[in-house]
Amino acid sequence: MTKQQANWSPYDNNGGSCVAIAGADYCVIAADTRMSTGYNILTRDYSKICKLADKCVMASSGFQADVRALQKVLAARHLIYQHQHNKQMSCPAMGQLLSNTLYYKRFFPYYSFNVLGGLDNEGKGCVFTYDAVGSYERVGYSSQGSGSTLIMPFLDNQLKSPSPLLLPAQDAVTPLSESEAIDLVKTCFASATERDIYTGDKLEIVILNADGIRREYMELRKD
Repeated sequence: MTKQQANWSPYDNNGGSCVAIAGADYCVIAADTRMSTGYNILTRDYSKICKLADKCVMASSGFQADVRALQKVLAARHLIYQHQHNKQMSCPAMGQLLSNTLYYKRFFPYYSFNVLGGLDNEGKGCVFTYDAVGSYERVGYSSQGSGSTLIMPFLDNQLKSPSPLLLPAQDAVTPLSESEAIDLVKTCFASATERDIYTGDKLEIVILNADGIRREYMELRKD
């Protein structure tokens, strides 16, 4: 008889879904607040959204211990940047820093799937989407996490972003107004919650625009 042994893993997947949509003068970043492991819900009220700078917010799903470690590294690197340059990082600069930070750990990666949203230097909405080892792209909208396979086709259908292969390069921002984008995000999560057991409980929406940052909440299914 072969010897059975339990294999310990340094990783876990705590589930959850994140969405970001960039508009002409705003950015909407949203995530649910459920944190699970296997068939157990650890908490129904865990925020996956982290403010990195005044005009830059990150939403992360995956292994939340690695996400917390990543957030601490980014906060420390941003503080050093502020001392050296006497200003906060722009969203595209933070996007590059996040890519470098993830790629630096590529042989023992942060098991986190991030979407970064904010406003660029021109005040336009920008969204950056990542894999676990730092490969990233600036897009008009994106989704990460356990519900992303359900949400992304819906966003593609509704927003139809231009191909990155088109020349001259097309603007990635979505044509929706801010309130339409918020309604679309709410519809995404209401739909994903029906089919994904790791998404639910409550939806946290962060809206960035010229006036600053504001938050909205919506209750989701709790089963």
